[in-house]
Amino acid sequence: MIATDSDAITSIGLQALIRLQADARALKLPSARPARARQAGLQQSSQRGRGMAFAEVRLYQPGDDIRSIDWRVTARRQAPHTKLYEEERERPVLLLCDLGPTLFFASTGAFKQVRSAQLAAILAWLALSAGDQVGGIVFNGNALTVQRPARRKKSVLRLLDTLASQQHTSLDGSAPDITLDNALAEARRVAHTGSRIFVISDFLGISENTTSLLGALARHNSVSALRVVDPLEQELPQSGRFAIAGSEGPVWFDASNKGFQRAWQEKITRHETALAECFRLSGVRATDVSTREAPAISLQSILGPGGRIG
Repeated sequence: MIATDSDAITSIGLQALIRLQADARALKLPSARPARARQAGLQQSSQRGRGMAFAEVRLYQPGDDIRSIDWRVTARRQAPHTKLYEEERERPVLLLCDLGPTLFFASTGAFKQVRSAQLAAILAWLALSAGDQVGGIVFNGNALTVQRPARRKKSVLRLLDTLASQQHTSLDGSAPDITLDNALAEARRVAHTGSRIFVISDFLGISENTTSLLGALARHNSVSALRVVDPLEQELPQSGRFAIAGSEGPVWFDASNKGFQRAWQEKITRHETALAECFRLSGVRATDVSTREAPAISLQSILGPGGRIG
């Protein structure tokens, strides 16, 4: 982890996370009435876990599919009647939010842990406003908190309180007890089939098991990875002195050292290759979110029309 002189925001409190409800409202356009269908199951939906819920029966009209005819009602009323369906709108949304040691850093904007918490908060508010159940798994290297999905504002506020309280305020250099893999394994236990799952992390702590854990989640759910990145992690400046936090204290280096620049770039390239392969094999859609950019702006390109997270 690189420590730099930065004006970046280092933490975010509960009240600031609550105020992000306004950002969620700005992302969400007025929703249209639920579209009704004359028939169900003729087209494959890209949204796993959603179905068609019965709405009503009405008189048959020219063009209706005969497979939608309700024969019991037709026989009783002596006139053909058709079943109408509408898309099921409610489903669980599960937010996995990484606040681990590697996210206690930024060279610009806000610390990665702040962006991670902000993304989770906005998505929670969006899900609640859409009538979906909202739950979360928050982990910071030392602790992991699970909140099962529920459709209550009180549940969202409890999740935001966890996001605020589990942010790191210091680093001791020790290896984390709770990792991304632990959170993914817990998500498999908690998530209902058909859930919408967002994994918010910098993904610096992936292992040889991460791909299979993500793949198992994506097999029965819709999974998106939001990777929080800092510009300095992608490319070092050409000159200047910086410090890397280690278990025995900071280690200073000179960015103009060509050997160090080459070794750093090789490390970044190996990680980027491994992570891209992890997402490809697991079938998870991944999007980068920069520490320099407000999360609401980043989410505009991620969410569907009208701020829908489905």
